[in-house]
Amino acid sequence: MTEPSSGAPDAGSSPHPATTLDDVVHQRVRLGILTVLSEATECRFATLRDELGLTDGNLNRHLRILEQAGLLQATKGYEGRRPVTWLRLTRAGRTALRAEVAALEQLVSRIRTATVADEES
Repeated sequence: MTEPSSGAPDAGSSPHPATTLDDVVHQRVRLGILTVLSEATECRFATLRDELGLTDGNLNRHLRILEQAGLLQATKGYEGRRPVTWLRLTRAGRTALRAEVAALEQLVSRIRTATVADEES
């Protein structure tokens, strides 16, 4: 049986991919928000809420965190007399989502490599 490395990177080695996950982005609801927003230029609050199956309050809480981190922008306006909130990713939001996906891909790759090694032994 082999043990995983100690986690302490050797000089010149890169850190374990899990250490590069962003706590703001990685949370399940916020990752879902960023993913949905990455699929369109803008998205209505109500559409995002319904797509992710969230309550208004829960969605608002996570949007506030993402907006404070500079990852999304909210614009309030009207459609006729009805108030509407439009949401869109900022450039920083797209960059953070790409970095999160890259870290997750590295983790999956490590898991697959370990699984293949286990199956071969």
